Amino acid sequence: MTFLRSQVVGAVSLVSLVAGQFVTPSTNLTVSKGFLDIPVRWKEVPSGICELTPGVKSYSGYVDVSEREHVYFWFFEARNGRPESAPLTVFINGGPGSSSIESLFQESGPCSMPNDQAEVISNKYSWSSVSNMLYIDQPIQVGFSYNVAVPGYQAERADSGDGNDYNGTVTLPDNTCPDYAPYGSCGTFSKPNISETSNSTRAAAPLMWKTLQGFLGAFPRFQNSRFNFATESYGGHFGPIFMEYLVAQNDLIEADVLPGAHYINLRTLLVGNGWYDPIVHREAYYNFTVSPGNTYDFSPFNETTQKMLYDALYAPGACLDMVRDCQRTQRDDVCSFSDNFCLQTVDNSLSNYANRDIDDIRELMPDPFPYERYVLYLNTKKVQEALGVFVNYTVTSGISYLAFASTGDDSREAGTVEAVENLIKRGVYVVQYAGDADYDCNWIGGEVIAERVGAGSVPSYQNAGYTNVSTTDNIVHGQVKQAANFAFVRIYESGHLVPFYQPLAAQEMFERAINGKNIETGLVNVTGNYSTKGTARSEYREGNSTVQLKPVSLLATYNTTSTEPNAKG
Repeated sequence: MTFLRSQVVGAVSLVSLVAGQFVTPSTNLTVSKGFLDIPVRWKEVPSGICELTPGVKSYSGYVDVSEREHVYFWFFEARNGRPESAPLTVFINGGPGSSSIESLFQESGPCSMPNDQAEVISNKYSWSSVSNMLYIDQPIQVGFSYNVAVPGYQAERADSGDGNDYNGTVTLPDNTCPDYAPYGSCGTFSKPNISETSNSTRAAAPLMWKTLQGFLGAFPRFQNSRFNFATESYGGHFGPIFMEYLVAQNDLIEADVLPGAHYINLRTLLVGNGWYDPIVHREAYYNFTVSPGNTYDFSPFNETTQKMLYDALYAPGACLDMVRDCQRTQRDDVCSFSDNFCLQTVDNSLSNYANRDIDDIRELMPDPFPYERYVLYLNTKKVQEALGVFVNYTVTSGISYLAFASTGDDSREAGTVEAVENLIKRGVYVVQYAGDADYDCNWIGGEVIAERVGAGSVPSYQNAGYTNVSTTDNIVHGQVKQAANFAFVRIYESGHLVPFYQPLAAQEMFERAINGKNIETGLVNVTGNYSTKGTARSEYREGNSTVQLKPVSLLATYNTTSTEPNAKG
């Protein structure tokens, strides 16, 4: 929902760059024209930077949507078969303000960098095994995307007011690092300007569509691919609204209203641990930690904290009343105030009062999972030259976050549920999945949203039941409830970023979805008559055997078989 986690590797703060370097602008990028005459600068990435499979190519570059909107992308060809005939999947992270390259290295991309590795290793569970993958950093000033590249340094940490620490970029007159800058913090960054980034979900949608128009025009061999969109966390806002906008643009293209634009054949939308409705998800914080509680039989709060959380939610004039005021008035100041109050008193309760990771209730903070070493790797000169980037890499953008906070976008439902319903009615296959150890956008709230979506778009969903998801390792990793082209999937022993914790289950779920197969087995073509048979509720309980009672070593690795750290520290 908000930033996924504080960025720490061992004892080294990831705000520090490897050697405080300034980026040398690339001069060897190919310049192409996309649809709508949108310029695209790109280069083929040398083998070994991430993709290690011989003969499989990747491309990195920028879609120059406007003079001060340079959207970064990293594209990977599908590993199996001809990439020209493979589907195309776009993956974006949430935040708002989180880089999608984070998900590339931590979840679904061709490479990863575990805590015990100095170089990248191949990810055999990469989603690029079955699809072309396109990772996009958005909005502007997120990740490698930028408005204007400027020299600067990252200022000392300051509390942003939501329980996380963010750093502001202080610009410099030239590429000289002053003595007063924090050690290792100098580099080239996007010029910090809150007016030059999107400040709401709906405001960000046209940028994504234009980015796709640019990319597809510059890479014509992927123009007619089956198109899929995958996202997570705040992507519960981004995915539905962005794809609703894309479908509306398709309608205009078919009506010959948008000459020069390309029709994008949207087939599938996948959302992991999504943030859809702020009232539902904030009530779910209480449900997940107090009543009825989580399936790990773990209660993180004492009675005083439980009462405090209840009052912060339900007392007259408290969080939920504020959210309702926001949604009634649609005023930026009301919504922004609501966001800040709820973040302080409700959303961050798990980290503030139990010192537990909001993305995985099983772990105490600091939590080394998923791995963060890749950030240092991306800020080496070798990698930056290989990618042709113009700024240093940052995982999260304080500017982007503050822009969304200024409009209170968190507290706006923004029509996300209705957008999902409309996409389903138009034949898009929608899969909502959730790791059940995540507190931030937990599966209890996700299930409520799924029931609402099902009632509004697939009436037979109400009569479907939960059944086990079968995978090739013959281990039950979760359950699914599905009717026609809508599915809700609960994944066991998984935190916020499901493909990290349960990579095989996530990959097979993804492959089934983009090929129009049922999530339960992957053997049945999804039709309007299809539905799962099983229990009315997903009843499995893991118990607390994997709950960590002391912090894990920051150099630990995660064992996806035992679903625990290899070293408990």
